[in-house]
Amino acid sequence: MSIQIEAFFHQDTSTLSYVAFDSKSLKGMVIDPVLDFDIYSGSLSYKTANIMLDYIDSHHLDIDWVIETHTHADHLTASQFFKNKLGAKVAVIDAVIQVQKTFNTKMNLQVKNNGSQFDHLFVDNEVFNLGDIPVRILATPGHTPDSICILVDGNVFVGDTLFMPDGGTARCDFPDGNASQLYHSIQRLFELGDDLILWMCHDYQPHGRELVYKTTVSEQKKYNIHLKHNTSQHDYVALREQRDKALKAPKLLLSAIQININAGILPVDENNNLGFIKIPLTIT
Repeated sequence: MSIQIEAFFHQDTSTLSYVAFDSKSLKGMVIDPVLDFDIYSGSLSYKTANIMLDYIDSHHLDIDWVIETHTHADHLTASQFFKNKLGAKVAVIDAVIQVQKTFNTKMNLQVKNNGSQFDHLFVDNEVFNLGDIPVRILATPGHTPDSICILVDGNVFVGDTLFMPDGGTARCDFPDGNASQLYHSIQRLFELGDDLILWMCHDYQPHGRELVYKTTVSEQKKYNIHLKHNTSQHDYVALREQRDKALKAPKLLLSAIQININAGILPVDENNNLGFIKIPLTIT
């Protein structure tokens, strides 16, 4: 019994997507898939998703799940592509309902805010299987209310809970984000054991270094620039909030949120292949 993991890097958004599967049964899951989107022209494509699909097909995998580690603000999800191609269930944690309600209000959207767009809403500590391999969903709010980590066979897909040690931790200034919650979520992750392998959702390659996207709990404890030397909750929150004040909004935030809280369902008219998203205006 062993889990196999293949990573796919989307350079434009510095996002890691994954295919993880049981090597015996070939049952698998797709994690955080990216839809290619050019914000300047409004054009969408499935180039990156098709690379993942080619891998899935060539390895004869049976993909049961497409899982989002949170409502992403930096890329559009390709989850519906894999649902349509493979019959996989699109899943998030049930806290996505809070995110839907928040952005419906803030952006004057009309997205259903009961989570019904998704095929399954996880709850904290829920377990499902890939073949004989159990997969556990851990609620790790802070970056967003619906952030999760996915624990499987000594590996954890951490979403934006952590970055590589030289990248620190995720911002908490999005609506309903909370630095204290993120600190506790990280501690929960650390308590699972020093040898766990952690797989990142992003690598921004600080100082131009080569791409790296996996590390261990032990390395995070020792070297994470926001957490090393047993940083207290008070000091971490102060550091995180100070850093967040200086950050710009992600380029794709307004586009990504509208698509991602709707389970990746595009607002496209099937007759003319044209759709629209809202761009809120603020007068200062």
